[in-house]
Amino acid sequence: MIHIEQLTKYYNELCAVDRVDLDINKGEILGLLGPNGAGKTTTLRILTGFLKPTSGTVRVNGYNIEEHLLKIKGLIGYLPESAPLYYNMLVFDYLNFVADIRGINGSQKLSRIRELANLCGLNEVMHKTIGELSKGYKQRTGLAHAMMSDPEILVLDEPTSGLDPNQIVEIREIIKQIGQEKTIIFSTHILSEAEATSDRIVIINQGKIVADGSAQDLKASAQKEFSVRIALKGAGFESVQDLFRDDDTIMRVERHGGRNDDILRVKLYCRSSSGLMEKIYNKIKATDWVLLELYQDIKTLEKIFRELTMEQ
Repeated sequence: MIHIEQLTKYYNELCAVDRVDLDINKGEILGLLGPNGAGKTTTLRILTGFLKPTSGTVRVNGYNIEEHLLKIKGLIGYLPESAPLYYNMLVFDYLNFVADIRGINGSQKLSRIRELANLCGLNEVMHKTIGELSKGYKQRTGLAHAMMSDPEILVLDEPTSGLDPNQIVEIREIIKQIGQEKTIIFSTHILSEAEATSDRIVIINQGKIVADGSAQDLKASAQKEFSVRIALKGAGFESVQDLFRDDDTIMRVERHGGRNDDILRVKLYCRSSSGLMEKIYNKIKATDWVLLELYQDIKTLEKIFRELTMEQ
């Protein structure tokens, strides 16, 4: 649905987006993840036609953004990080105003406003001024604005920025509900948000894509070695080393943490995860040691993100 090829954007000497290639499928919820200044907002502003690229190609539904900008804008609803709201207007009046701008008239207009009020949870505040709303309700109002013309694609720049945990969950649920029918692209630097909401995560750093895939795919591809932690009672460290010495799957055995009340904590570094837990359990079962803990370390998205975006 969206094809981006060799997209590049310079601000004088600064390269904000560096030869980005990206395809986004219809009906996908894509989380654009990266640290502040990574190029997320610039990429979204180019996609929505607010910025011209220095070079590269953007196509939406086959339309080239340089030749069919207005057509593409008609397909996209855009919510920037700071929603463009008129704080002195009532929520209903504001949405009515937006509907007029979008050419929605008569009974269709009222029906659409009611539909968006239900979808975005605005019914309780429709007759309040926007200025007196909480940040969460302001974001919902901005989301209703972006959805007014029923666009095929929804682009959200940091939609949960500045919200409290309850508001974040509410906006997340709205996004997931909308995502059942729309293609959604949203930027964030909140790892849990990207993992909980997205079908696919693209990590961008210094203007370049450094990872692309589902959260599970990214974790699997980053798992170059596997480690298992065990806690044993009645075992000595040397005895544990001897137990796994001849196992080709186990690369090394390290003490993990101190010894406390005869409890030994050990970390096993392994080449493969296939049948790993069962093999370790059976080896320990054949001894007279008491197994208190056995679990495999999984590399978190946070750790992957740090590895991919930390300065070299």
